Amino acid sequence: MNDKEILQHIQELVNEEHHLLQLEEEGKIQGDQRQRVKDLEVGLDQCWDLLRQRRARRNAGLNPDEAEVRDPNTVENYKQ
Repeated sequence: MNDKEILQHIQELVNEEHHLLQLEEEGKIQGDQRQRVKDLEVGLDQCWDLLRQRRARRNAGLNPDEAEVRDPNTVENYKQ
């Protein structure tokens, strides 16, 4: 994926997340939808991480296409 495709995917995930969070606010969310929200959060973290890796590689004069999606445990346990 290139940066534009990653950003487009992020927007799709954000839109779905917002829809599900709206359902939650309305008390209309199902159990499997709650899990989907959690999965979306992880997916978003992975996409943002991939985009940051690509930008860092590009800035360092390296090939951004060599950046790889990191596993959920890695991106979810970053120290902020």
